[in-house]
Amino acid sequence: MALEVQATPLVGVKIINPVVHGDARGYFLESYNKQQLQAALGLNLEFVQDNQSGSRQGVLRGLHYQLLQAQGKLVRVLQGEIYDVAVDIRRGSTQFKHWFGMRLKAETRQQLWLPPGYAHGFLVLSPWAEVAYKTTDYYAPEHEFCIRYNDPDIAIQWPQVEALELSPRDAGAPLSAEVQLPES
Repeated sequence: MALEVQATPLVGVKIINPVVHGDARGYFLESYNKQQLQAALGLNLEFVQDNQSGSRQGVLRGLHYQLLQAQGKLVRVLQGEIYDVAVDIRRGSTQFKHWFGMRLKAETRQQLWLPPGYAHGFLVLSPWAEVAYKTTDYYAPEHEFCIRYNDPDIAIQWPQVEALELSPRDAGAPLSAEVQLPES
């Protein structure tokens, strides 16, 4: 098997550890194998879009989600390091507004799986980071919402950075109590 899956405190959110084959020349890994990932997660996944972003240290993106056309995301870091966060935003879930965060680094090659029904955000910790993620549905700006990164009802413990930088949209995002959220 070319990957190992670790549970997180959030139901459905998983850490994916690919098996890395290395020697004096470098390394090789399968970053995605549909058959193996589906078997490991016990899900029938169909990814339809790949996204990539590059950001400098201190950039915080999120917390984003789509109400309709909800997206599952398989996130990995190609360069640098981020603090990646998943928030259960499904009303009626026993883990409603619970969050999980972890450092994702290019050097460890770990990935994070977030099923639909979770808001996603990340903070860049290294001088520069390249983040890539696969999604199970297409980007639909008319269905995209954002929750404020420092919502006190969620209380994410973000790592400290010298200067935090957000887009105007993310900086002015509403609190979770002020937006429409999916049912579980």
